[in-house]
Amino acid sequence: MWLKPEEILLKNAFKLWVTEKGNEYFVLQRRRGYGEGGGGLTGLLVGTLDMMLDSTSKVAPFRILHQTPDSQIYWSIACGGTKEEINQHWEWLEKNIMRILSVFDSSDDITSFVQGKIRGLIAEEGKVSGVQEDDPEKFREALLRFEKWFDLPQKEKLVTYYSCSYWRGRVPCQGWLYLSTNFLSFYSYLLGSEVKLVVPWNEIWRLEKTSNVILTESILVLANGEDHYFSMFLHLSETFLIMEQLADYSIKRLFDKETFQEEPSLSDPLQITKRGLETNARNEQFRAFFRLPKEENLLEVYESFLWVPFSHFNTLGKICLSESYLCFASQDGSQCHVIIPMREVIGVEKPDRSSRALTVCVRGKRALRFSEVRDFERLGNAIRRRCGMTASPQHSASTEGIRGECQNLINHFEDNPEEVAMMVGQKESSKAVSNEALMTLFHPQDAENLDPKMLKEKMKEQSWNIHFLEYGRGTSMFCTKKTRDLIVRGVPEALRGELWMLFSGAVNDMAVNPGYYSEIVDQSLGTSTLATDEIERDLHRSLPEHPAFQSDTGISALRRVLTAYAYRNPKIGYCQAMNILTSVLLLYAKEEEAFWLLVAVCERMLPDYFNRRIIGALVDQAVFEELIRMHLTQLTEHMTDLTFFSSVSLSWFLTLFISVLPIESAVNVVDCFFYDGIKAILQLGLAVLDYNMEGLISSSDDAEAVTILSKFFDNVTNKDSPLPQTVQQNSVGNNDKASSLSKVDISDLIKEAYEKYGDMKSEEVERMRKRNKLYVIQTLEDTTKQNVLRVVSQEVKFSASQLDNLYALFKRQHFLSCYWTMNSPVLLHHDPSLAYLEQYQLGFHQFRLLFSLLEPWSLCSGNNALFLWAFRLLDENQDGLVNFKEFCCALDILYSGTFTNKLKFLFKLHQPPVSDLPEDGVIRKSPERGKGKVDLQAYLKQWQDEILKKEESIKDLPRINQAQFIQFSKTLYNLFHGDPEEESLYRAVARVTSLLLRMEEVGRRLQEPTSPTQAAPEGALLDREACSTPERSSDTPSATITLEAGSIPQEVEWSFAFEQILASLLNEPVLVCFFERPLDIQARLDHAKGAQLKAKTNK
Repeated sequence: MWLKPEEILLKNAFKLWVTEKGNEYFVLQRRRGYGEGGGGLTGLLVGTLDMMLDSTSKVAPFRILHQTPDSQIYWSIACGGTKEEINQHWEWLEKNIMRILSVFDSSDDITSFVQGKIRGLIAEEGKVSGVQEDDPEKFREALLRFEKWFDLPQKEKLVTYYSCSYWRGRVPCQGWLYLSTNFLSFYSYLLGSEVKLVVPWNEIWRLEKTSNVILTESILVLANGEDHYFSMFLHLSETFLIMEQLADYSIKRLFDKETFQEEPSLSDPLQITKRGLETNARNEQFRAFFRLPKEENLLEVYESFLWVPFSHFNTLGKICLSESYLCFASQDGSQCHVIIPMREVIGVEKPDRSSRALTVCVRGKRALRFSEVRDFERLGNAIRRRCGMTASPQHSASTEGIRGECQNLINHFEDNPEEVAMMVGQKESSKAVSNEALMTLFHPQDAENLDPKMLKEKMKEQSWNIHFLEYGRGTSMFCTKKTRDLIVRGVPEALRGELWMLFSGAVNDMAVNPGYYSEIVDQSLGTSTLATDEIERDLHRSLPEHPAFQSDTGISALRRVLTAYAYRNPKIGYCQAMNILTSVLLLYAKEEEAFWLLVAVCERMLPDYFNRRIIGALVDQAVFEELIRMHLTQLTEHMTDLTFFSSVSLSWFLTLFISVLPIESAVNVVDCFFYDGIKAILQLGLAVLDYNMEGLISSSDDAEAVTILSKFFDNVTNKDSPLPQTVQQNSVGNNDKASSLSKVDISDLIKEAYEKYGDMKSEEVERMRKRNKLYVIQTLEDTTKQNVLRVVSQEVKFSASQLDNLYALFKRQHFLSCYWTMNSPVLLHHDPSLAYLEQYQLGFHQFRLLFSLLEPWSLCSGNNALFLWAFRLLDENQDGLVNFKEFCCALDILYSGTFTNKLKFLFKLHQPPVSDLPEDGVIRKSPERGKGKVDLQAYLKQWQDEILKKEESIKDLPRINQAQFIQFSKTLYNLFHGDPEEESLYRAVARVTSLLLRMEEVGRRLQEPTSPTQAAPEGALLDREACSTPERSSDTPSATITLEAGSIPQEVEWSFAFEQILASLLNEPVLVCFFERPLDIQARLDHAKGAQLKAKTNK
């Protein structure tokens, strides 16, 4: 590797380096302790020193120095890990540099020329390798060490590296931590003791920052049942962030099968960089905090003060600029933030250069004044550019006129809304789509009704109207502590839909996608999929007691929203609990608004909740358990096993308490959820358990605890609800007992939750989510493994530990097809609706690599056709993929099967498939979830056939022709190579083939008595001679049998039945003993663990 020229003093290195060769201008040196005489104490000390130093140029075994005759200064210009590598550099210097140097007169000119040439070579290498790091030179050196020490595939992309200590028991090992796309790797070498650790990200169970008496700050990595502690980082937080991002990236890519099409920095696993991961982390945090669409990315950040008119003071915070939004969040504890869509901005002013201030004018005659902005001119130009304005010198002078014109247009469009649709090209709304919230249709408010509840409702509305006057209304409204206080007290019925849209960010989704919902409704209605079948089944189970869903109006609206979403997002399709949530959304929001609220909930606010494994809900339950241990210690002391609360609280998270609380109380919870996110649900869950603490502690079993919580929820009321009794839900069951218990008002319960647990930070909740996600996913994976092994163990004779090892190898081989590409057939054709046995499958290429490592006799060695035939033989459902059960059953036959079963497998192996695989190696027949119609009858028939399937009789096997028999004979010869009884086995096979050919010849003569001359043609005799030759070399089977199928005349076609071959082989005891000899798979398993990655590399 060429190095950036660095000045060194050779006299200080005489004891560590030995000169191998040299000339007038260059010296090639070898490091002591390497090569000849490299052992002993010198080798140990030098190796330890090399590992500690932070430069490959100092630790590589070989290096080249540049010198000039009249100078004592030397320059390191190249290093190498092997003698071959350094000799290539030396030869290049002699061929391309030495002849030119004699032209120069000055030593300085020679050194400048050499340095320039080397820097040019490094620059060219950088272009080819695509290294995009802050310090390319150091990164290239680290990459050299990484490749040398770990011997991972060349495609593996090193992301970054850190110096740290790895703790083995109580002893720290100082070394280097390397973080690559798919692996966490550590290397240490101290006084002859080498420590090497390689852990795939997809095998990590827990990743967290810890501290204890010995380790003040460290990072814990739990993988494969072992704890790994890393400490003494210079930048621990930065290291942990990158590790967290890589682990999450691996989980999403390998388990969730995401392709990151909207994240260019993550779309190619071969181009992942530290900078890209840090940028992705910032973007995720930015979008989550401001509830922005997933297309938005944080582009620029400015520190500034924002003038808060209602409080009459400047609040310190940060301006965050994305493609379509200008956002501000305070940092002084005022909890003030504001979101300004660029579409709302009508002008940008620069009133005062001395204060570096900027005024942004938005629709609604409002302006936001930012001051002390370090680069306010750049910010102003960026806002104008995104709003389509011109940054002319006269801009600020004409701002008032522009603002006045814009306001006139706004007022005009507000009076004539039909022209807005014409301006933006919006299509007419589908006639089927409802434009009113269901609560408005089924429970219109009576303005003349002056009962106490309605009066209180009017007072709430008045409070919000005052708030709108002070803080603004719509997308650019200030959100502060006062906003949260109003939310906690309850949102008025008339404003609920508007505020849900605002706080969830759904208002922005709908604004930038005009007409989208109508189009998708037209496209989705009438489709028939698994999702639509499930939707139809659950329609009448959604708030059945509410009048709105006892009519066709509410049911039809619910059907359209759910079907449209299943069409939009087939990866989720439809999941139970979506119907309950959508029903409540439709009560207070228009149909299109309810759709976009559902999008915000499923795709932003509750990620991974509504899918087959409800991973998001399980993660939040794990967070909930962690919070119980932190805040409710009295309860944890009584109930050490908190899994009970996980099972009970699942419906709380999936339905936002809608399924357990009366509807008039549940909507208050939904209000808080749309403002504070999952934090509000966690707070309320803690408050519920705290309120029932005494009863839960005194409960004798889980059933009694469930009863206590159920009675509590039945007695939660909303005394301020203006809804009539026909709309409000009655307590479910035990009405007499429930009435005797004290009622709990939902507003008081929510207020108590905020007072006791409101100091919980949303950022901390997100960190807890990430920390628990790895453990939840690995727990689910472990459950899947146990289910698969339980099914497969009934079919094979392998031990439990052997099956466990087989599953680990099979799963890793599945992931190897996804490690270095996003276009793997396994990813492209992944179907999450399949059963757990089908989740991990191998295409042909992956099958070939793993089968070659595990099959006992090198059966298909060097023969791709046999690999393909074996693959198609195992692929029982002909979908182009082999699952774990099919794979294990084949190995079980080869290792534990009877003589007949092994021979039958070999016999069937030589009957090639009717058709070949497609180019991508996968044929998929199962429908994609949410899109294709599921043929349930076909599934039922397949299931019935599997149940009634009987063992295949040897008489059912088709005959093999002459070409297949020749290949069968070759395979038998290959099996015996290297066996102690090799000679005897070869002769036995020769006798069997000779006998079979004679039998066939006799049979043909009996069938054709009138043509004796054709009964024993020359071709058949040649075949017989070829097949009966005991060739000993398995590397040249073509020399053993020289005739191909096409070389034998058609009139002498012959074939053999399985019974004939079996009977002939049974007459040879040495062959019977060979096939019945017990084989141990454990040695193959141990070998495959170390060779699996290399097999992929050498593919």
